[in-house]
Amino acid sequence: MDGDKVQKKPIRLIAAVCNGRGIGKDGQMPWDLPSEFQNFRDHVLGVSRPGKLNLMIWGKLCWYSVPKSDFPLPNVLHAVLSTTLETVPDHAHFLCPDLDSAARLAARPPLSDLIETIWVVGGTQVYEDALKHPWCDLVYLTDVMADFDCNVFFPEFDTELFKVQEGFPDVPTGIQEENGIQYRFQVFKKVTGVDD
Repeated sequence: MDGDKVQKKPIRLIAAVCNGRGIGKDGQMPWDLPSEFQNFRDHVLGVSRPGKLNLMIWGKLCWYSVPKSDFPLPNVLHAVLSTTLETVPDHAHFLCPDLDSAARLAARPPLSDLIETIWVVGGTQVYEDALKHPWCDLVYLTDVMADFDCNVFFPEFDTELFKVQEGFPDVPTGIQEENGIQYRFQVFKKVTGVDD
């Protein structure tokens, strides 16, 4: 990315992952964890002050798996990634061919003055691309400590490059339990000096 007008925006991944790295089954969440989902919402909707926005980046299949009754979301613009769609999907704001083009969109005027954080919410290929992006700094990964039947998975990533953090701000600590399922919130931070 070049040009004086680029304002790098932090790219952050957020997901809940069960044993075996599963994140979904046939477009659905395999578990029901309302407090975990509220934590997700708190992060992706959170901005530092009124008038600021976050950009959520969705793969096409991930976008169409979410009930549209959930929209609109406050403080959020949505970019859907697809090389086959010809028009912006209903309730989305942007259609981009890949993650880097969505990041460029957020980093240049007029959006650069509005967007604070880019949140990547799936699916697998979008997560893979985001993990390799030089602006990616944090991975918020809920460890769902149970086995579920999944056919969509979170990609493996380098835990030497992304180190788990202890006592991260605004992230509950310790093992949580809901509906008989235990889970814990984890944040992985990219080692500084890498791909800056």
